Amino acid sequence: MAPTTLATNKQLLLVYDKPLLYYPLASAILAGVRELVLITSPESLYAHEKLLGDGSKWNIKIKYKSQLKPNGIPEAFVVARDFLDDSREVSLFLGDNILYGNGVGQDLFDIWDRKNACIFGSEVSDPENFGVAVVDGSGTLVDVIEKPTSKVSKIAIPGVYGFPASVFENAENLKPSKRDETEIVDLIRIYLAEGKLDFKNLPRGTAWLDTGSPENMLKAAQFVSAVQNRQGLLVGSPDEAAWRVGLIDDAQFLMAIESSKNSDYGKLAASLLG
Repeated sequence: MAPTTLATNKQLLLVYDKPLLYYPLASAILAGVRELVLITSPESLYAHEKLLGDGSKWNIKIKYKSQLKPNGIPEAFVVARDFLDDSREVSLFLGDNILYGNGVGQDLFDIWDRKNACIFGSEVSDPENFGVAVVDGSGTLVDVIEKPTSKVSKIAIPGVYGFPASVFENAENLKPSKRDETEIVDLIRIYLAEGKLDFKNLPRGTAWLDTGSPENMLKAAQFVSAVQNRQGLLVGSPDEAAWRVGLIDDAQFLMAIESSKNSDYGKLAASLLG
């Protein structure tokens, strides 16, 4: 995403009418997350905190922690451990994933046994760009591979995961890969080997939008624009998500969008109240 990301964090870039970060945050709220540690680079920590605050306007708790250098996704559990109850299960949402459609709201983790890890699958045309889930003829998950060089599977793994409390220790004990960072697929394989991995494909028709390139960012913005302008629905709004699940009432919802009331986003959000 350079040169843009030389000046700002990708999660702060605009996807149609709202920052990219809003989309996974909305998904997390809908899925039941109420305490969250946001991990980012030291230089972008303040911008994230200015955008989201402490989460109180949505009746959730947000804390912030910097990752000094990109040592891999699993390091998130090491960095966040002191801020979370490490005796409980934990979910991880990557900041550049957009999920929309049936099965990715309050039902997202419906198959997750909290003693296991949990991952999802979504069929794509370019699996070489993602971690993939390999299933056998009966649909049973048999392996996970990071960016395969051959088309062993078209089922990519979106950046949403659930893990039991043991993930904190397992993440600390992971060894770096040839890329000199710990890999999320290596963490997942621990639970696969133990027979403690829940897996399901996202329902057909569910949109999973990766934003790893300028073209994908444009496609994501076009998708959001089409849904919002044609159907009058709001996509990826933590304000609406908190309101829909009952964390905030109508008055608190209006207060949450007060600073955006003159924008297209704020006007569409306000129209949801009728």
